[in-house]
Amino acid sequence: MHLVECGVSLDIVRDFLGHADIKTTELYARANLEMKRAAIEKISPTPVPDIPSWKENKTLLEWLQRL
Repeated sequence: MHLVECGVSLDIVRDFLGHADIKTTELYARANLEMKRAAIEKISPTPVPDIPSWKENKTLLEWLQRL
C-alpha cells in the first residue's frame, strides 16, 4: 500500500510481490481515505468539504447513548 501511495504503478507492485494476476494485487491495494479524497479533488470542480467529526453531532451521540 505504501508503494501505491507513493505513486508506484500497480503493475510494478504486482511484479515486486510475484503475483501472477493483477487482481490478486488489487485485493491488497485498497486506497485509504486520503488517497480517495485527493483523487476526487483532482476531478471535482469544487473542493471537497471536510467531513464533520461525529463527536460534534449531539443528536447522534444522544442516540448512541440510548442504545
